[in-house]
Amino acid sequence: MTRIGVISDTHIPDRASQIPGQIIEDFKNVDMVIHVGDLVDLSVIEQLRSVCKEVIAVWGNMDPYEVREQLPEKEIIKVGSHRIGIMHGFGAPGRLIDFLTEKFKNDAVDIIIFGHSHLPFNEKKGDILFFNPGSPTDKIFSTVNSYGIIEVNDTVNAKIVEVTGNG
Repeated sequence: MTRIGVISDTHIPDRASQIPGQIIEDFKNVDMVIHVGDLVDLSVIEQLRSVCKEVIAVWGNMDPYEVREQLPEKEIIKVGSHRIGIMHGFGAPGRLIDFLTEKFKNDAVDIIIFGHSHLPFNEKKGDILFFNPGSPTDKIFSTVNSYGIIEVNDTVNAKIVEVTGNG
């Protein structure tokens, strides 16, 4: 089994000075971390790498040039027999699923991990699981701060985890 920690929209240092401690602790027990954009500062990747060697990240619409220069806009990885598409997303939150479906239409992905809306989302549409971990540092569009854990084996078990407290 592969255990993946999923995080997005950290907006560091704009919304918080660092990733919440609960996430850092939980990510010590994952095989891979995926950051789905709007890091804002590359130090976020270094902080994640301090607890998990394998960190995959894409840039988001709020990421400055320095971040975009280092990261791709879209990534596809294979975990076990599953193909995972990774992209931040753009535009109106209500159109994100349509936007991402179009962006990955020729990529034969089983899972699309995205961010942008700051709203946790974990739902299958057709044959594709759409997963947004929400934001661990910003509640502008959500009532909770959150991140995600995806366990990949023969099957995929994806869950949203609420950040409790502030440490």
